[in-house]
Amino acid sequence: MSELVEIVDSLENKVSKLLHKMELLKQVNIKLQEELVSLKTEQRANSNLVLEWEEKYNALKLANSMLGSNTNKTEAKLKINTLIRELDHCIAQLAE
Repeated sequence: MSELVEIVDSLENKVSKLLHKMELLKQVNIKLQEELVSLKTEQRANSNLVLEWEEKYNALKLANSMLGSNTNKTEAKLKINTLIRELDHCIAQLAE
């Protein structure tokens, strides 16, 4: 009979240890999920920042080509033509 009590005590002890480990793992999981959310937010902010810098770079490159730089002159001409077409379209819509 005492052997059965020892087995039950051992099982209770093991179950208690498992429950404790499970609780610790739940806490670690919660922390990791919070960190993941934080990192995703930071990544989105960095992506937006990269897009802003790319837009600034393209604007600067276009301005540089308009100032007489030989590089990107074709690109500048294409951009100007696009802007003129957009203006013509707007004027046509206003005239209707």
